[in-house]
Amino acid sequence: MQLAQPPYALPALAFPFRHLATLAGRAPIGGAREVALACFVAARLAADRAEPHGLPEAGTAARVTGARGWAGTLALPIPVRQPLARCLDQCATASRAAIGAEITALARAADEWLDAGARAELEALAGMLGR
Repeated sequence: MQLAQPPYALPALAFPFRHLATLAGRAPIGGAREVALACFVAARLAADRAEPHGLPEAGTAARVTGARGWAGTLALPIPVRQPLARCLDQCATASRAAIGAEITALARAADEWLDAGARAELEALAGMLGR
């Protein structure tokens, strides 16, 4: 039985991409952790573009610029570097469908380092962006 909430209560917050965040937190230092963190950051940027009332374009561009600089410091495996860079670039100005395609490409490139839950989150995001 679920209790009714008072009319002034705020709805519970849902943490987006909890599987990616958990994977990043539990993975050993190095490739797997950095891949999970990179996918998490890309997913958060892409999800902001999926929101109808997301950040304005200038705010998104500033976040993408910061993410590019941060991603350049990571020791990412070579198969993941290029898809991540393309995904971050698309998050700045591209259409939702283009961002969804890049999220799918990033998920495929990072498949070796992701678990089933993280893959599912990326696939769901790509599907949401493709609509």
